[in-house]
Amino acid sequence: QQYMASCGVASRRASETIISAGRVTVNGQVATLGQSVSPLGDDVRVDGKSIATDNKVYIILNKPRGVMTTAKDTHGRKTVMHLVKDVPARVFPVGRLDYDVEGALLMTNDGELAFRLTHPRYGIEKLYLVRVKGRVSKETARELEKGVMLEDGNTAPAKVKILSAEDWTSDFELTLTEGRKREVKRMCVHVGHPVLALERIAFAGITAKNLPSGKWRMLTPSEVNQLRKQTDTAAK
Repeated sequence: QQYMASCGVASRRASETIISAGRVTVNGQVATLGQSVSPLGDDVRVDGKSIATDNKVYIILNKPRGVMTTAKDTHGRKTVMHLVKDVPARVFPVGRLDYDVEGALLMTNDGELAFRLTHPRYGIEKLYLVRVKGRVSKETARELEKGVMLEDGNTAPAKVKILSAEDWTSDFELTLTEGRKREVKRMCVHVGHPVLALERIAFAGITAKNLPSGKWRMLTPSEVNQLRKQTDTAAK
């Protein structure tokens, strides 16, 4: 079960269940709990499919506010790595979310896919739920959609869906295809509506829906295929 976990098949506890169900074989024989295996010499299979320690792992984390999207923090603040200690492989964040931003954060050990997901060439969509000060008008929404001029250049066309617009606050969904530093906050300040709260609902169509804050889950095979299609990445 430890070897299965290191291959990214499932957690150690879930792997025990899989082994107990007779779904695992070692060199053609049904495996037993606690059985020792050699990664170099034994043929380990789950449901007839060979596994190996270089298997890629893909997870979605519901990042809480007050957590850094880095491996280490020089100020001793909590990082996302503290939240994924039980992931059966060493994974790293795909892009970043600011310290005070919550929501969907993809993490993986697939460097090629991670690079493409964050490269502007592929135009990967990031969907945010934004709460700002003041009433956001349709004209302001159109301005954000067309792109606004920031200190590092004009932003790419975006999508805006106003959910509520009151005198004091407004809520809207904002879809971007860029990943500039603090881009959402800077765009909103530019149009006169500072951000009060910010959550990323989805990254490349993958959501953290139904995940408690600070928890993670493995992506389904269909979700991984969805990411590969968007980045023209062939399965390896």
